[in-house]
Amino acid sequence: MSATPPPPPPPQQPYGGGAQQLSPADEKLWATLVQIGGILFNWIPALIGYLVLKDRGPFVRAHTATALNFQITIFIAYVVGGLLTIVVIGIFVIIAAWVLNIVFSIIAAVKANQGEYYTYPLAIRFVS
Repeated sequence: MSATPPPPPPPQQPYGGGAQQLSPADEKLWATLVQIGGILFNWIPALIGYLVLKDRGPFVRAHTATALNFQITIFIAYVVGGLLTIVVIGIFVIIAAWVLNIVFSIIAAVKANQGEYYTYPLAIRFVS
């Protein structure tokens, strides 16, 4: 009997291997959905979109990062407004944050759907 070693196993992708790039149409779709999701669910769609899609393309990464930054900023405004409701001004802060969230998220979604980059004017930059 000869002692020939068995053939090596075929190469496999490692766990967490390279993410497949999205097509430009898919990037625009996901960027638009993340921007619109912020209106209904605040920062949760932006965070999920950033974590899942950040390695799928530069366009969707830029839009999910800017959406996450803006939604965190709006969430901070909601918290500050909630604390300031003891004095009546907090109600106005909450209403202003709500209106800004709707308006700027719609503008960002339209820009994402057109394939353009968008930067929110009032967002604090937490994630780059």
